[in-house]
Amino acid sequence: MEDKIKSFLEEINGFTLTSEEDAENFRLKYLSKRGLITSLFEEFKTLPPEQRKSTGKILNELKQAAEQKLAEAKANSQQPSANSHQQLDLSLPPAPFTLGSRHPISIVKKQMTDIFTRLGFVISEGPEIEDDWHNFGALNFPPDHPARDMQDTFFVETEGADKFLLRTHTSSVQVRVMENQKPPIRTISPGRVYRNETISARAHCQFHQVEGLYIDEGVSFADLKQTLYYFVQEMFGEKIEIRFRPSFFPFTEPSAEMDITCLICEGKGCPVCKHSGWVEILGCGMVHPNVLDNCKIDSTKYTGFAFGMGVERIAMLKFRINDLRLFFENDMRFLSQFKSVL
Repeated sequence: MEDKIKSFLEEINGFTLTSEEDAENFRLKYLSKRGLITSLFEEFKTLPPEQRKSTGKILNELKQAAEQKLAEAKANSQQPSANSHQQLDLSLPPAPFTLGSRHPISIVKKQMTDIFTRLGFVISEGPEIEDDWHNFGALNFPPDHPARDMQDTFFVETEGADKFLLRTHTSSVQVRVMENQKPPIRTISPGRVYRNETISARAHCQFHQVEGLYIDEGVSFADLKQTLYYFVQEMFGEKIEIRFRPSFFPFTEPSAEMDITCLICEGKGCPVCKHSGWVEILGCGMVHPNVLDNCKIDSTKYTGFAFGMGVERIAMLKFRINDLRLFFENDMRFLSQFKSVL
């Protein structure tokens, strides 16, 4: 058996593997389950014990030599040849490379923040998981307010007494700003918020907001209206029609909602505007004195206004989109339409 092994070893050392086909044939002949080396190992089991030591040594050398020869052949096949550059046709067109585009929500959010930064507002951000104080308590929400119920809010269970929740508005960021900064304050708070709502063409359980806050001495409702007039005209054009309606929010007094002409139907009436010709785009008002006092700001000295709007609602009007769900479905046919938008 030793003579047979030595002859196979000489045969293997004399092999020249020049192609992948040669390497595969070599593997099948020597190293496969039915190969010669495998059969030698089966034959080795039948040898008497006194011959196994010397025979086993040269048998292992044979297997190692075969494996090394095969590994060298594979390594050589992966290295580019000296004339491989001659096989490359530089005149061929490049492989197609498709550029992506910004999401319509990102496009509109940037346009909105750019408008307000031109007015001197700075951008503030905060956590999406909030405590009850910053999301409700500091904003003058009474303990029995419906917004605190599970029907409207995603609460996060905790072992302690404090309640934590997915923020329902970015007003919580404004509270943090007022707690850590003295007036004058002029800030906007863009970000994602969550509410337990039925998903439809007009509503979703998650959406994006941009909220604004301005606090200083002598700030009036006229300042609020002029700021929002400027924003709407910059976003939608100077010919857009605007109206204010009295409303109620716990954190502002007086409060209002602002509507613009529905751009999807141009005021004629459609499902998006509920056939009224008007679409509400934001809520606003003068900051309630209780909110200022909760944040250690002297309500007898300072006044301010606040506003908040949904980015999806603005994007639907600006791009004439009639279903809010399209923003979250990741349909490339929809998203690719915004490649030309800067």
